[in-house]
Amino acid sequence: MSDTLQRLVILHTNDLHSHFEQMPKISAYFDRVRRLWPPDQVLTLDIGDHMDRMRPETEGTHAIANIEIMNATGYDAMVIGNNEGLTFTPEWLRGVILEHARFPLIGSNILESATGETPDWMVPSLTLERSGLRIGLIGVTAPYQEYYGLLGWQVTDPMQAVAAYAQQLRPEVDLLIVMSHLGLRMDQRMAEELDGIDLILGGHTHHLLEEPLYLGGTYVCATGKFGQYAGHLELAYDPAQRRIVEMNGRVIPMTDGREEDSSITTLLDHFRIASRTALDEEVAQLRQPLRLDWYGESPLGNLLAAGIRRWTSADIGLVNSGQLLQSLKEGRLTRGRLLEICPGPINPCRLLLRGSDLLQALEESLLDEFMEKPIRGFGFRGEVLGVLSVDGLTVQVDSARAPYERVLAVHVGEALLELDRSYVVGTIDMFTFGSGYLSLSRGEQITYLLPEFIRDVLASQLQDEGLIAEAHRARFEDVARNSGKKVE
Repeated sequence: MSDTLQRLVILHTNDLHSHFEQMPKISAYFDRVRRLWPPDQVLTLDIGDHMDRMRPETEGTHAIANIEIMNATGYDAMVIGNNEGLTFTPEWLRGVILEHARFPLIGSNILESATGETPDWMVPSLTLERSGLRIGLIGVTAPYQEYYGLLGWQVTDPMQAVAAYAQQLRPEVDLLIVMSHLGLRMDQRMAEELDGIDLILGGHTHHLLEEPLYLGGTYVCATGKFGQYAGHLELAYDPAQRRIVEMNGRVIPMTDGREEDSSITTLLDHFRIASRTALDEEVAQLRQPLRLDWYGESPLGNLLAAGIRRWTSADIGLVNSGQLLQSLKEGRLTRGRLLEICPGPINPCRLLLRGSDLLQALEESLLDEFMEKPIRGFGFRGEVLGVLSVDGLTVQVDSARAPYERVLAVHVGEALLELDRSYVVGTIDMFTFGSGYLSLSRGEQITYLLPEFIRDVLASQLQDEGLIAEAHRARFEDVARNSGKKVE
């Protein structure tokens, strides 16, 4: 072993999802480490999904708040996550990154479809120097190819991208780090199957590794989600052996009471005020309140289902009421209030669905276990799945009957539902991934409609008094309760 080891500290975060309340603590901790170590020996990285448009600071500032806070925290590089890549348009991201970011974004498996080149506001890989070490950075993101294709990007196979850049960079660097927004299983596979990688810093699946895994000669790390932890790695590199000879990795809890960086707190206060002003833009003036019910039919749920049907030019509209969080009062409705009640980055889509699969979802929607089901991931930002809100259908049910025997009749327009027929259905992307109702993931000829979210659809509906009035018409009739024809 060499008498002179080269030592390096790596600080890392992933999947903050705009939990800004954690950033003053993270920044204070990072700053403390930089005071204890020579600045040249510290590398600070983020592994994606720092931005989340459910938070007003992000939505109201077009993510400038995230970038400026990352600048102030001292990040050296970031890999793009799906929350950055899929919930903002490329033009929006390009403008914000080029104008505000003081650190590079790495996209090793992202190309522009039109040119086949890496977007000009990203770099395909990065080589930098710390502690006398040449460090290569590769950054890959989850390949939601169909979605990215609709936005004008080509997302390539991340394993192939890492293999190619590893082969290119390995002879030129002392350490090779993959910043992976792919999830734990992919990180484990990468470590076991690809040669030449010293360290994988992971994210996407919100997994917490309190200590690094060591697989196939590669260390694998991750810090969970929402800024609850920050990653801290200390390594020693032996230049004679050209390898890491010591590794001490841990995660640091960012708990209440931890020291906070007052400069970040001040910056956050500024962006809260700026976002509040931006989101005060009026969407509509409501002449009457619109009630929401997660466990039964309601006008607000009906209005959204009708909007999705209209937006997608479908025969039927379907959405779970849990996408909406609160009822609306009469009076002035702003963008900020619409964000509060419909925060998820959920896109409308159109598909062909067999009548039998639709019937199964309607039956399940009447069961408590589905109404009360908590949903995680896929852009969902609510608490429970809720009932199915529908449009283009009338459904006669008997709630006194046994489960899966409660739907007595379904009409599509004036005609009875045919189990063997396929219908054009407008719904939400979440269902196509098997989240919520499995039968709704069996649709065919799926077309995702980007970049608008379902809150944009709802905003359009709320500006039409006729559509609001129609939303009070009942779609469900429960013969056990002698339900009327109006939903109040």
